[in-house]
Amino acid sequence: MAFKYHSISRREVGTSLSEINVTPLVDVMLVLLIIFMVTAPMMQPGIGVNLPQAETESAPAEEGLTLTVTNDRYIYMNDSVINQFLLEQKLNEFFLGQEKRVVFIRADESLPYGFVLHILDIVKKAGVETVGLVITPIENKKK
Repeated sequence: MAFKYHSISRREVGTSLSEINVTPLVDVMLVLLIIFMVTAPMMQPGIGVNLPQAETESAPAEEGLTLTVTNDRYIYMNDSVINQFLLEQKLNEFFLGQEKRVVFIRADESLPYGFVLHILDIVKKAGVETVGLVITPIENKKK
C-alpha cells in the first residue's frame, strides 16, 4: 500500500482565501445603521422635571435660554448645574453683548412658590427683559 503525497503550492492556498465574501458584512452594517437611525431620536438626554399643567398654551415667539429647576432645587443652565448664588453672574456672562435677553424657566411643580419667585428675581436682576414659564398643556377631551 503506497501513499501518494500531494503537495499544495502556496499560490493555490493564497488564491482561494483572498476572495472574502463581503455581502454578509454589508448586510449587517446596513441593519445596524437602520437600528441606530431609528433609536437615535428617542435617546434625547433631558433633565426630568414634572412641569405644571395649564389649559392655555402659548408658543414661544422667540428663542432664549432655558433654565431648569428640579425638585431637589438644582438649577440647570444648558445641562450644567449652576449654584443659585452664581446664577446672576452666569446669566450676565451668557448674555454679554446680546441686545435681547430671553429666559424660559422650567420649574418642577412640587417646588415652593417662594423658591420659584426667588429664581425669577435673580433672573430679573441679571437684566433679562422677557421671562417665560414653561408648562405642560392639558389635553382637552373632545365631546
